[in-house]
Amino acid sequence: MLGSKHLMLCFDVSSVWQEIRTSTSSMTSVPKPLKFLRPHYGTLKAYYETMGDSDLKKYLADILSVLALTMSAEGERESLKYRLLGSEGDIGSWGHEYVRNLAGEIAQEYAKRQSEEAGIDDLMELHNAEPEAVDLLMEVEDLDLLIEHADNTNFKRTCLYLTSAAKYLPGPDDLLVLDIAYMIDIKFEEYANALQIALYLDNLQYVKQVFTACDDVLRKKQFCYILGRQGITFELDEEMCADDEERYAMQDIINNAKLSEGYLALARDIEVMEAKSTEDIYKAYLLDGRASAGASVDSARQNLAATFVNAFVNAGFGQDKLMTVPSDAATGGSSGNGLFKNKEHGKASGAASLGMILLWDVDSSLAQIDKYFHSNDNYVIAGALLGVGIVNCSVKNDCDPALALLADYVDKEDPFIRIGAIMGLGVAYAGAQNEQIRGKLMPILGDSKTPLDVVAFTSISLGSEAELQDPLTKILPLGLGLLYLGKQESVEATAEVSKTFNEKIRKYCDITLLSCAYAGSGNVLKVQNLPGNCAQHLEKGENYQGPAVLGIAMVSMAEELGLDMAIRTLEHLLQYGEQNIRRSVPLALALLCISNPKVNVMDTLSRLSHDTDSEVVSAAIISLGLIGAGTNNARIAGMLRNLSSYYYKDATLLFCLKAKAANFSFPKGLDFRQHTLSPRPHPPTLD
Repeated sequence: MLGSKHLMLCFDVSSVWQEIRTSTSSMTSVPKPLKFLRPHYGTLKAYYETMGDSDLKKYLADILSVLALTMSAEGERESLKYRLLGSEGDIGSWGHEYVRNLAGEIAQEYAKRQSEEAGIDDLMELHNAEPEAVDLLMEVEDLDLLIEHADNTNFKRTCLYLTSAAKYLPGPDDLLVLDIAYMIDIKFEEYANALQIALYLDNLQYVKQVFTACDDVLRKKQFCYILGRQGITFELDEEMCADDEERYAMQDIINNAKLSEGYLALARDIEVMEAKSTEDIYKAYLLDGRASAGASVDSARQNLAATFVNAFVNAGFGQDKLMTVPSDAATGGSSGNGLFKNKEHGKASGAASLGMILLWDVDSSLAQIDKYFHSNDNYVIAGALLGVGIVNCSVKNDCDPALALLADYVDKEDPFIRIGAIMGLGVAYAGAQNEQIRGKLMPILGDSKTPLDVVAFTSISLGSEAELQDPLTKILPLGLGLLYLGKQESVEATAEVSKTFNEKIRKYCDITLLSCAYAGSGNVLKVQNLPGNCAQHLEKGENYQGPAVLGIAMVSMAEELGLDMAIRTLEHLLQYGEQNIRRSVPLALALLCISNPKVNVMDTLSRLSHDTDSEVVSAAIISLGLIGAGTNNARIAGMLRNLSSYYYKDATLLFCLKAKAANFSFPKGLDFRQHTLSPRPHPPTLD
């Protein structure tokens, strides 16, 4: 029999074990038993070695494991040692800090045993909540175990943690983590989430696997809407959908063939089909007298602003009160048509705006634009060519009407007509990877006689050194960057090659490439590198800080926490950055908050709209329009009206203000497709 002294100790150990276990679950304060036992840590360890095997000894091991959290010597990993010797049960009940410390010691012990080729089975049995389990398996490089051990009760939390953690991991670990999340979603038939990850990884084989694994036709149609919204070129086959009729219907959804039809049906259902005029947007009656008088100072700018406003507010509705009025384009008449109220480039904008009004309606709209091809004015022809591209934007058609109409104009002598045709092809076939388009545009880049403006706009349409002092040269790196938009690590080889470019464009190109490649990824490591470029003093001829500022926004824009941190970073750049940096900050804020008028961002842009630098003011006005796009935000509308009164004598700023006014009703507050870079699991259908 045990002595009375030992019985008292037995009672004390079990009581202390229970007291610590209940106290550490919250850890709002250090439990009194721990405070009392810390000086006796060595004594308790020695006594533990003298005890025989029993439940009591395991309880004491648990207590020692918790005490080792602060008492263990560095590198001893005694908390893990006594955890393995202690009782079984929920590790999380000992507190979050204990679990975090234990996970760190497990990782160290795992590395040691791997080098010694020792067994690790006992380590793998230690697991707690999903985040700790994922962190541990990341440390020990054994994430594949998640696929096996995830179940119906925890797989959603596990996948959510994996996809969130991927944004903070360096490559290629981030892609490995997303691969695991994809496989878990497939295992538990969460196909919409799996498709979202597949698109983020730019892995069409994974996309095919999602369609093959899913048996629900309605869900497959939802996937098709996601692909159509993202502009993905994807062909269904019999393996993905055996029924021919259903397959053709789903392929039409991916190709956005019924996009205009569904859009107009929705507009009719909610009774917003009536065309709006520019006066409905300007609300000039709300402005004071001097602003209204000042608006007519420059009629050319006023007409051009009206063209843009009309195009945005009536986009996709097929009718308006300015451009679809009958006129004689061939004779250059102006019988009620707003096109010929403009001059030169304004005519091009007017003709192209018709493509915006007829957006997505490929079947019936091309006939309305075709009449402008017979005009005697090259600006009108160029605008009509661009309009054809806009109409076909995001819509894939087996007949390729855009290519058929625009191809012959690419080789015309007039550079403006060539640019219109090239940009039209670029807009119509963006992301399509069409070899015919590539074959048509590539020779232009290799022709030494081609004007710089044509080369620059070709690079935008195609993705492709020229007179490096010319502002148009900046378009060349952008064209190259668009080739790698969202491709992430695929850009690394090209980024290394860009470091061999002429020093006047080298860094500009490098930053543009990386910003485009990681746009919307939320990659923290890439964001951390960009502000450093803004701290340097530029040498004469350098201009890479603007892209660095915009790059911060491009990379951070799709992740809420990263978005808030990026806004703080941009505020610091406003305070301490040079003038060329300050001019880029408003546009960066707009990229972060498109159609999302955050109060702090509105306040910042309102302050910048009264800056002493006119370029900062212009950028702030444009940015106010972008963050309020489609929202009808009353506060931003009031700001723009007040600015119209304030800048009534400045024709340039007044033009910006009028053009931005249309954003609040673009298009009439209606867009059934969500404005986001990330695919949504369940967009509305039009069945």
